[in-house]
Amino acid sequence: MTKSDIKKRTRARESSNAIERLYITMRHLLNRGFYKPYGVSGNTLMQGLLVLRPEIYGSVASNKSELNGLKYVLDRLPEGIEECRVIYLTDDEGYSESQFKAIVPPKRRRNCYRIDKEQMNIELTRGRSDVYDILTHLTFLFIESHKIREKAVINDKGEVGREWKNLEQVVLMNKKLDAKETEIIIAYLSTLLGRTFAETKAVYKTFSEKKNPNRFFHIIYWLGQLAIDEAFLNQKRAVKFSPRLRERLGHHVYGEIWATRIKNTLKEKKLLNRPIHIISANMHSVMNILFAKKALKGDKQDMSIYKELSQEKNQKLRDKVYQQATKNGMYLLKDTSGANIDVQIFDTAKIKSEATSFDMSKNTDKPVLIVMDYAFGEQAFEVMDELLKPYEENNIKQHLDVKSISIMGKAGILVGKKGDIMIPNVHMFEGTADNYPFDNDLCQEDFKDEDIDVYEGTMVSVLGTSLQNKDILAFFKNSTWQAIGLEMEGAHYQKAIQSASKIRGNIRPDVVVRYAYYASDNPLETGSTLASGPLGEKGVRPTYIITKKILDQILK
Repeated sequence: MTKSDIKKRTRARESSNAIERLYITMRHLLNRGFYKPYGVSGNTLMQGLLVLRPEIYGSVASNKSELNGLKYVLDRLPEGIEECRVIYLTDDEGYSESQFKAIVPPKRRRNCYRIDKEQMNIELTRGRSDVYDILTHLTFLFIESHKIREKAVINDKGEVGREWKNLEQVVLMNKKLDAKETEIIIAYLSTLLGRTFAETKAVYKTFSEKKNPNRFFHIIYWLGQLAIDEAFLNQKRAVKFSPRLRERLGHHVYGEIWATRIKNTLKEKKLLNRPIHIISANMHSVMNILFAKKALKGDKQDMSIYKELSQEKNQKLRDKVYQQATKNGMYLLKDTSGANIDVQIFDTAKIKSEATSFDMSKNTDKPVLIVMDYAFGEQAFEVMDELLKPYEENNIKQHLDVKSISIMGKAGILVGKKGDIMIPNVHMFEGTADNYPFDNDLCQEDFKDEDIDVYEGTMVSVLGTSLQNKDILAFFKNSTWQAIGLEMEGAHYQKAIQSASKIRGNIRPDVVVRYAYYASDNPLETGSTLASGPLGEKGVRPTYIITKKILDQILK
């Protein structure tokens, strides 16, 4: 083994140990009920993240501010959180029935409430992965705020420099700036952030909103100001966990409510005795493949139609497809449980031949399709475990005739590029010895005519995508694990499926399973991580190719 190999392996072990320490610390803090970001526990989290140096957080370990990582994090946290000194993590505790207005982050489905000037409440109803996710992002914010403070303050008395005073004046007075004045503040910020003028200006534009063009100025100011107040005015920041959150976490409360509603709907629509196929996907690809072509009555190629439907500006086209679907046996269950997983139920017996371009001629057993939106991390076990349990009424159990379970999603790829497809044959759970080999009804051969790169092999189910770095991912790829990609739910889904089919007898032992993922990012390539931006239209083609293969196997 060369010195380079030894160094890489040592770094991978350090990274693995850092992840383990982070999770142990997070679980300890959850049990404890609170922590201060710059106290002993908060520093343990920050040091762990700095040792790990996750790819998604870029230059978090340098003295420069990490701008792409900041955009990624703030897209997953509520607007205004940078102004709040107290972050209160709660269960669903009735705020939706109050006068507080829900704030939903653009890239994470969680309800948040601004209680007052200093406090933000964040509802976490999707299990422990939700807690780990939010604590990791908050830790990144605290690190970045510390960097800003160090550059803003010019002496040990807490006095700030000229750049900070000018930024403060603009933010607190909410001044409207012309183009030249805006660039002057951007120039000041480039000094405070340790970034070039061009880098700072580019990120300013990504944060800019019509209602708040100077949002970036506000974010940087409040991140730095809270750190200054903490260091020199002893106004400590705090993260707290509500007693109800601590009591209910891990008890399948929301998963049970969610699954019960689905089974009650099957009962109400007289579908309980029919063959059932469960698909974990999004809320558009199955519906669009079945109905878009006929609903829109055009001569365009299927993929062109799907790309049009992926654009928010084409809401009227989406509505036409939705109306066609509801007239042909589709029932939409918008989530009310707190699980944040919407569901579509398709009664294929009600699909009229003239309403779909999909070949239904071999669809003789008229199955029911249950399409569930994406779960999040450990939540996948909770919802699948509850869904596969028998329907129970008056102490009489009725087992569901689940013929197949298909998981279609996005994942990070280690062996290819964005937009490629991964077909796993085993899920390996990071940080444990747990591994779940299975017979995948999808294979590389199924995609041979699609002109798209497809890889088969081991998928790593990671504890959190925001805690991965190149060293540990390169180890998974290059060691005998020979991993092709990483995601967060596969091992949890398979654990629930195997226990229901092989041990508990809740579903048939020969249930068919299908897993396929398209590559949303490559964390081993600089500029191809999740923080570099979404896949956009490039994700449409692999999404629909996978969905169509799943439907082909179910309906033919």
